[in-house]
Amino acid sequence: MTSKRTLTGKCLCGAVSMAVTANGDEVGTCHCDMCRRWCSGPFFEVTCEDVTFEGEDNITKYRSSEWAERGFCNKCGTNLFYHIIDSEQFQVSIGLMDDQSDLHLSLQVFIDSKPSFYALANQTETMTAAEIFAKYAPPPD
Repeated sequence: MTSKRTLTGKCLCGAVSMAVTANGDEVGTCHCDMCRRWCSGPFFEVTCEDVTFEGEDNITKYRSSEWAERGFCNKCGTNLFYHIIDSEQFQVSIGLMDDQSDLHLSLQVFIDSKPSFYALANQTETMTAAEIFAKYAPPPD
């Protein structure tokens, strides 16, 4: 695994900017129905911690499930992040980052939800919805 790296980025209008510590050089993508509705395609993300936002008053959060929220710029509508509420990690939209060099696509999740009209050529690890929920879903109360 590549060492952690600092990335900076901003939304389309610049009202929200960020500095994040990425957990390496790996990019993931999600093909679930919610992400595809949110992004009009798969959600490409970099998993981050130590996320610092400037312009936080321009971030609107939407609770998309019992355990997760999504953030977007309330000025220009740019999708910013997916965040599991009980976690310090954020999956930040990779398209926001100023420097995307030396990153590589390594994981595709909800691969069984991917529509048939596109296919990514990269050779990656893949996980189905059942595999994701078994690994990450919070245990029932």
